[in-house]
Amino acid sequence: MRTQPTPGRLARLFARLDREPERPANPHVPVMSRHRLVLLLATLAFYLAIVVAVAATTWLVRLDWQLMFFRPYQQWPEVHAFLDYLVVLGQRGPTAVMVLAWLGWRSWRQHTLRPLLVLGASLLLLNITVGAAKIGMGRLGPHYATVIGSNEMGLGGDIFPSGHTANAVVTWGILAYLASTPRARRYLSAGSAIVSLSVGLTTVYLGTHWLSDVVLGWAAGLLVLLALPWCEPLVARAEVLILRARDGYLRRRAARREPVPGATPRPLTPVSPRATPATGATAAVRKDPAHGPRASVRPEHSRPASPTGGTRRPQAHDRTQPRGESARPLAGG
Repeated sequence: MRTQPTPGRLARLFARLDREPERPANPHVPVMSRHRLVLLLATLAFYLAIVVAVAATTWLVRLDWQLMFFRPYQQWPEVHAFLDYLVVLGQRGPTAVMVLAWLGWRSWRQHTLRPLLVLGASLLLLNITVGAAKIGMGRLGPHYATVIGSNEMGLGGDIFPSGHTANAVVTWGILAYLASTPRARRYLSAGSAIVSLSVGLTTVYLGTHWLSDVVLGWAAGLLVLLALPWCEPLVARAEVLILRARDGYLRRRAARREPVPGATPRPLTPVSPRATPATGATAAVRKDPAHGPRASVRPEHSRPASPTGGTRRPQAHDRTQPRGESARPLAGG
C-alpha cells in the first residue's frame, strides 16, 4: 500500500499563501486624521527643539562630548563584532533590497502597485528632508571634531541628523504602515521601533554619531512616516497612470500580432508533376490568375511513319545504281 508523502513546513506555508485572496477586500489606507496630525506637529516641534539645543551649545552638546570621551566601544569590546553587523540594518542599500523584495512579492500577489509606490515615495521624501538638513547644518562627527565642547556645526559635515537612524525608522516602519490588519500593524510597529532604537544606539557605541544626531534621526524618520497619508492621492494617481500605460502597451502588442481582416492569403493549389494520359498526350498544369488552376493538354509530336518493312534504308540494288538513272524493268523469261 503506497502512502502519500507528508508535505514539509515550507510546502504547507506556500499552500496557505495560495489560499489567501489576491486583493484585500478592504485595503487599509491611512488618512491624515486629527490624532495623526497632532502627533506630526508634536514631532516637528521636538525636531526643532533638538536643532535649537545643538545650535545654542546647550547641555545636549555637553552630553554628546561626555559620551564621546567615555568611548563605549572601549568599555564593552566583546559586543563590537556583533554591533558591526547590527548597524547594517540601518544602511540604505541592504535594507531597501530586503524590504523591496518583500513588498514586490506582496504587490504581485495582490495585483496592486501601492506597496512599491509607497516605499518609493517614503524613500524620496526621506532623501529630500534628511539630505537637506545634513547639508544645511554641516555638522562634523565625533571622529572629526575640532574644538572640545563646540557644536561642530557649519563646518562641512553631513551627520546631523543621523541617516542610519532615520533610514531604519522609515524602511522598517513602512512595513507597519502598509500592514493590512491591526494585529500585524502593532507587531510590526514594535519590531521597527526596536530595530531603529538599536541601530541608533549602535552608532553612538561605535563613535560615528553624537547622541543628538541619533535623537534627531528618530524624529526625522517619524516625520516622514506621519506625513505619508498626504502622499496617498499621488500614489493612487500614479498607480492608475502606470496600469493604464501598461494596458495600452499590451493592446498595441496584441493588435500587431492579429491578422488584418480581408487580407488572409488564399491557399494555393499544389502543382502536380506531369502525367501521361492513356491517349498519349501529356497534361501540364498551369495557373490561371482569373479562373484558378486548370489543365491544358498538349499532343505529342508524332514521328514520321515508317515503311512496311520496318526500315527506311534503301535496298542493295538501289544503292548500286548510279544517280540520275531510273531503274530498268527486268526482262521476262
